[in-house]
Amino acid sequence: MIVWLNGAFGAGKTSTARELVDLIPNSTLYDPEATGGSLRALLPAKRLAEVEDYQDLPMWRRLVVDTAAALLAEVGGVLVVPMTLLRQEYRDEIFGGLAARRIDVRHVLLASEETILRRRIEDRADYGDPETDARVRDWCHAHLAPYREALGWLAADAYTVDTSALSASETARDIADALESGRAASCGIVQTPRPTRETLASGVLLFDEHGRFLLVDPTYKPGWEFPGGVVESGEAPARAGMREVTEELGLELAAVPRLLLVDWEPPEPPAYGGLRFLFDGGGLGAADIGRLRLPGAELRDWRFVTEEEAADLLPPVRYRRLRWALRARERGTVLNLEAGVPAD
Repeated sequence: MIVWLNGAFGAGKTSTARELVDLIPNSTLYDPEATGGSLRALLPAKRLAEVEDYQDLPMWRRLVVDTAAALLAEVGGVLVVPMTLLRQEYRDEIFGGLAARRIDVRHVLLASEETILRRRIEDRADYGDPETDARVRDWCHAHLAPYREALGWLAADAYTVDTSALSASETARDIADALESGRAASCGIVQTPRPTRETLASGVLLFDEHGRFLLVDPTYKPGWEFPGGVVESGEAPARAGMREVTEELGLELAAVPRLLLVDWEPPEPPAYGGLRFLFDGGGLGAADIGRLRLPGAELRDWRFVTEEEAADLLPPVRYRRLRWALRARERGTVLNLEAGVPAD
């Protein structure tokens, strides 16, 4: 199990985590800041200069998941992780990766009044160097606004402890009691098994009366996606797309969707790649759209978008696939792609 302590920079996550490992038997402290620091020795300076925060590096997010899983495999028990996550898509990616490894995550938010947070930030002097301390304080102050913006989803997702009047030891005791009583419940991110080989996956394009198509926002991976999922053993790809539409959206397609394209996705570690099918599921009327229901643990949101709007939502590989699927639909043909490009 992982106990993930979230909250604003300066909320006391690390000091609380140190107290918490003394209260939870067979527990170990893992600070992902150490993983971020190691990237200085691993990545070229040019790549590091492209981001303002280690969290913006996909490599950091993958390493946090892999390191946490490796630590648990090595020492067992409970891992206490003090780390601020203010971008929901990063939380989803990391927690989804942990869930895929069947690792139970308890998400805890340390919340304080902003005036108290600012005072704690000003009192920080962790590094013994005035210039470094000032830089850290400026960083913490600059992230208070993103913290306020994230409070909506944080409060809905995590067990919240108001630490305004609590010491680190008192906060840790509250968390330990909440874990024991079940008040700090498991995070609801869907558990999607990690592939161990190439996979087949089917997506379905569904259109509204204006010709826009439906995209969904998964909780367990970054970027938006087409409705659909992995083809199960012995299942026809088109039928898999129909099944996924029913499971994800609560809609039953009346007819088998028409194939638009097949795209071979090359393996890019840690992904294995495989064949990706995109089907034309036709149009949805107002009544169908009114019946859309999302599984909260798997999909966060849905929206109808234009091709231009999709460019800002889909990862590049899916956007290339989408563009060719729309061209195939316009021409009434089926396309064979390799790595997002027509093979012929």
